[in-house]
Amino acid sequence: MSPTNLITQPSGPLRGHVRMPGDKSISHRALLLGAIAEGTSRVENFLPAADCLATLRTVQALGVEVEELAPTTLIIHGQGLRGLREPDDVLDCGRSGTTMRLLAGMLAGQPFLSVLTGNAQLRRRPMGRVVEPLRRMGATVLGREGGRRPPLALQGGNLRGIDYTLPVASAQVKSALLLASLYADGPTTLHVPGPARDHTERMLIAMGGRLQMANGKLRIDPGERLQALDVTVPGDFSSAAFLIVVATLVPGSEITIEGLGVNPTRIGLLDALRAMGADVTLHDERTVSGEPVADLTTRASELRGVEVSGALVVRAIDEFPILTVAATQAQGETIVRGAAELRVKETDRIATTVQELRRLGAEIAPRPDGFLVHGPTPLRGAAVHSHGDHRLAMALAVAGLIASGETLVQDVGCIADSFPGFEATLAHLGGQKL
Repeated sequence: MSPTNLITQPSGPLRGHVRMPGDKSISHRALLLGAIAEGTSRVENFLPAADCLATLRTVQALGVEVEELAPTTLIIHGQGLRGLREPDDVLDCGRSGTTMRLLAGMLAGQPFLSVLTGNAQLRRRPMGRVVEPLRRMGATVLGREGGRRPPLALQGGNLRGIDYTLPVASAQVKSALLLASLYADGPTTLHVPGPARDHTERMLIAMGGRLQMANGKLRIDPGERLQALDVTVPGDFSSAAFLIVVATLVPGSEITIEGLGVNPTRIGLLDALRAMGADVTLHDERTVSGEPVADLTTRASELRGVEVSGALVVRAIDEFPILTVAATQAQGETIVRGAAELRVKETDRIATTVQELRRLGAEIAPRPDGFLVHGPTPLRGAAVHSHGDHRLAMALAVAGLIASGETLVQDVGCIADSFPGFEATLAHLGGQKL
């Protein structure tokens, strides 16, 4: 079990080579798509973090046998598109929004009743953007506030294809509708207003799904079967982001992260850091299980303020807590615009990031859709709180490594949601032991 609190002090240079745990988004999708494939899928470098384990438990509750050969190696015995069984109990998604939203899409096509719930944090998160188009497809979905909040009850089956424009560039909404579309009576066309991550599309195509993609438009035809697939999950870029930033900020640092997923829809942080002057390079670029992979080397750098907006926001949406830490050490002003989506993550990430970084002395102000950060500002150790948000917890830990004195990060058990072994990985690279 992860500790409740974490104490950090200023770090020495970080050096060495390291591999990241498996990508969280791809681990979720490998489980869900493997469950409805025909045949046996093998998943290597699965992420055994709390969010992905929630998906594993729900898949097993739907009658899918999953052998755990090791914590990171799974054998999934697929039941086919129509082989899932009605669960005996409510499906608990923990605090994983990905689990709930993608499951809602998959279960909308099943001819039985399913109820999805989660912890208090997840039950506060918005689900209307998934529920509304699923209802258009013919699913019966009930939930609190008219279906806008969990728990959700779905009576699936008899879906129809639709032509639908997503209100936001959300990979979770897009993926939920793609999964539901496998069960529709005709093709579904989705219009996506931005470069949301495309892991679901890549995996569906590899499994024989009939997908056409062009100019922000996706068309999927329902199929009779998906083929089982062996997947090696690349290292998680969103987890690597914390190491990339701390190595950029701590003088004398140089680290290489091997086997990292570098899907173009995920690495907006790299573009932002390079614009700020960071020395970050990719090498040995290759494709593994349909996903772009590379080794990444980053070195300590002097940063300058930039504006982050537009399509870059979508491609860096999970990385803003740690990007703001980098901005506190950049020369000049950093402005983030168009990131209102941050207000409906695990927490209101605009409000909580500003609140906690101010405790460390950062000059940061909230905007309705982002941040305004002035730098460089020396950070001072203080007591800060994660608010139960794994990405904020890790960002605050990194901030503590460049702050003077001692920093106490409270409620860090949530780090296990996405990056088990975070503290040990930093220690392995030679930074101050956490």
